[in-house]
Amino acid sequence: MKKRFFLYVAIVFFPVFTLAQEDIQIIDNTLNTQMDEVFEKSNSYKEYKVIKKSELATLRSNILDSISELKQNITNQQDIIQNQQAAIDTLNLQLKQTEENLAISQENEKSIRFLGIQMTKSSYNALLFSIIGILVLACAFLGYRFVTSYKVIRNAELKIAEMEIEIEDYRRNSLEREQKLRRKLQDEINKNRKLQ
Repeated sequence: MKKRFFLYVAIVFFPVFTLAQEDIQIIDNTLNTQMDEVFEKSNSYKEYKVIKKSELATLRSNILDSISELKQNITNQQDIIQNQQAAIDTLNLQLKQTEENLAISQENEKSIRFLGIQMTKSSYNALLFSIIGILVLACAFLGYRFVTSYKVIRNAELKIAEMEIEIEDYRRNSLEREQKLRRKLQDEINKNRKLQ
């Protein structure tokens, strides 16, 4: 039974709530609308309009509130602009530093430090290949000098060996001659003894 009672109450009051919600209008509360409203509610006297002081005070209060709100909005917007300008300045400084670092990195990428001197890669390659060329020429020259010196030494050793053979032959020949002369001398001595 209680359920039916609540059901009837709900059915009766439900349309009232929906009608009340439809009667609510959105009120446009701008200054222009308020001025029009005050102008419409005011009385006319000849060509003048007579406005109640309370409505004028309310309108004035609303205008001052709107002005202070707009001033606050302007201040807030100026703060936002200043913050954004500071952020832009910071970003511009970071961009400048990044561009400088990029230029330095590109310079370092295009160059090589050799013996404490910063050189471009092409000049480094030219210097390196020049040094290698000079070293190859020096090795070739030293190799040529070694080969010619070796040949000279080899020829000198051969001549020394030949000279030693000749000296040995000369010594042997001298020794043989000396021995022959001694024999002859001995033979002569022996002959002279026999003759005596």
